[in-house]
Amino acid sequence: MATSLGVEQRYSLITRRLELQNGWSAQELQKRLHEGRDIKYHWVTAPTGKPHIGYFIPLIKFADFIRAGGQVTVEFIDVYAFLVNYKFPWDQVQHRTTYYRSLITAALTAVGVPLSKVPMAQMSHYQTNPQFNVDFWKMCALCSQQDCRDTGAEVSGSSMLSPLLTPILQELGEEYLDVDVQVGGLDQRGIFNMGEQFLPQLGYEKRVHLMNEMLPSLTGGKMSSSHPAHTKIMFLDDPDTVRDKIAGALCQAGNIEQNGILPILKHILFPVSELRSVHLQEVEGKKTDGTNGINGVGHGSKRPFAAEGAPEGTLFSVAAPTSECNSNAYIHYQTYEALEQDFLQQRMTSEVLKDAVTAALNDVLTPIREVYANHQEWQDSDRLGYPEDWLAV
Repeated sequence: MATSLGVEQRYSLITRRLELQNGWSAQELQKRLHEGRDIKYHWVTAPTGKPHIGYFIPLIKFADFIRAGGQVTVEFIDVYAFLVNYKFPWDQVQHRTTYYRSLITAALTAVGVPLSKVPMAQMSHYQTNPQFNVDFWKMCALCSQQDCRDTGAEVSGSSMLSPLLTPILQELGEEYLDVDVQVGGLDQRGIFNMGEQFLPQLGYEKRVHLMNEMLPSLTGGKMSSSHPAHTKIMFLDDPDTVRDKIAGALCQAGNIEQNGILPILKHILFPVSELRSVHLQEVEGKKTDGTNGINGVGHGSKRPFAAEGAPEGTLFSVAAPTSECNSNAYIHYQTYEALEQDFLQQRMTSEVLKDAVTAALNDVLTPIREVYANHQEWQDSDRLGYPEDWLAV
């Protein structure tokens, strides 16, 4: 066993900040943990438009899975991307796959998730298996068009055949990559329902499904790669662009419902800061297990987003209302909920909160930008996968 945590501790760590697909998923996950099994997780990403920082939410969560004794297979579902986004040629999809692989690798490293615990797979590579083709045909014979359309908006509104095939391909990946749990956004619920219904009809195990929150856009609604640039922050946005986008985000003091900044704190910055804090506690405690982080969790070499001199346990510091005699005052937070409550009570302005978020987010993104600047293959895949971004350069 790769962890000394008990079953309930592992279950709590695995499921925090996530929604279980249904009661069966909760029971099955508990059962597998009681059996002493190390859980194998599956996260898929389709190389279509360029990823935005909402992708941090599942990537950060990998650290919890690994601390609980598991490993996470990242699958780049290139066939899915080609079929659902059929206007782009296959060769371009392959360049986008390289772009995604480079970006996900850099992002995982930046937040301190050990790559040794994150094997990567590509959909088109294992689909050459003859048995896969047989299972695909069987699934096509079992599923109605409506079953496929019910999996989500990306499929339901299409008049083309190819998008209807994509949920079948995704769910067969659970079997062919030999995983226990698939993790996805809340928008994956329909696809997960399809897998739970039809995989057992092929004689395969029904998998556990976990879902993470989706990051809203800076101006309201879901953050999406297809939305205008000012509504989302991209991984490779430069520091000034990040600052300008956050400055223009919806963030009225006292309003926690319609807010584009608080979700970044809740779902990205506080979890990253916690990972950094865990690593520092380990380093300062002179770790004895010989790993590069607690139970194998990565280096996370930077400090939490706490001001110098902050109390122990601080995960985020925000400038306080200042006076002439105290220009370096901060409010320190150990939990997101405490910060949200202060914002609701207007104990801080939106301007100081935006400044703190800008600094913290740029701190997380800087090493990713640096990798890109020195990674010729990544740059080439950017140019070939997204030529429209280079037309004005």
